[in-house]
Amino acid sequence: MKNFKKLIIITGPSGVGKGTVVKEILEKDQDIWLSISATTRNPRKGEKDGENYYFMSNERFKNMIEKKEFLEWAQFAGNYYGTPLSTVNEKIEKGFIVLLEIEVEGAKQIKEKFPEALSIFLLPPSKEELEKRIRNRGTEKEEAINRRLSRANYEIASSDKFDFVLTNHHVDETVKSVFKLIKS
Repeated sequence: MKNFKKLIIITGPSGVGKGTVVKEILEKDQDIWLSISATTRNPRKGEKDGENYYFMSNERFKNMIEKKEFLEWAQFAGNYYGTPLSTVNEKIEKGFIVLLEIEVEGAKQIKEKFPEALSIFLLPPSKEELEKRIRNRGTEKEEAINRRLSRANYEIASSDKFDFVLTNHHVDETVKSVFKLIKS
């Protein structure tokens, strides 16, 4: 990694609003680039290779693991997911700040390898609000919702492993706080 001070990690439990916060940040600053993950899962309808994910075979992914070509990687639900190191380095060399919107385990891996990276953990205003946000998506069955909520308890308990913890009460306020941290 060339300049890991230009590496920003945003993490937190599912439903906390990471995607919404990141979308706002990217719209406000053209010098920030959102890292694209690689995966072995099949593309979903409307997803494009190199835009949503880098879609690849298990064989290619495992080869990249062996060659240590990932910043972080994990296996989830039978598929591999990871952040290709080469594209992150390339963007940093071109002067971009690289933003990683990733799950907590991947964020911990990166923080262990690159302690200089700025890590921000987003908390929900309350567990009740988190549950409401997850349910309002309307995309999951009760069992999946309960799994996400159980996982959120574990993830929130690990928030002290990150440089900054922000409570996402209002997206606009959270975005302003993230910018202050990035620019300081």
